[in-house]
Amino acid sequence: MVVKEKRGRRRYIAFTMHPGITKESLISSLRRLCGDPPYVVQCGEGWAIVRCSPNDVDETVGLVRLADPSSVSLKTSGTLRTLRNTYSELKRLRPKKKM
Repeated sequence: MVVKEKRGRRRYIAFTMHPGITKESLISSLRRLCGDPPYVVQCGEGWAIVRCSPNDVDETVGLVRLADPSSVSLKTSGTLRTLRNTYSELKRLRPKKKM
């Protein structure tokens, strides 16, 4: 069985945001707006990546815009690698792997 059949497809959306917003503050704002917020992959120094299902892309962009009115969605992709290769800041700011 293919993994995508089990868990479903995912979309990753890259955003520019206010530089003062942290991952924790973004998650907190999203939780206030909806009970089950989209997953925040990374956020810091004015950049963020948020994960959602393909059907929820527009809703997720709207939620992030409500959480931070200065945010701008840049690109939506099916892989983190594409976003990080497109925007070098996202690659530089990615979280370190846990050992």
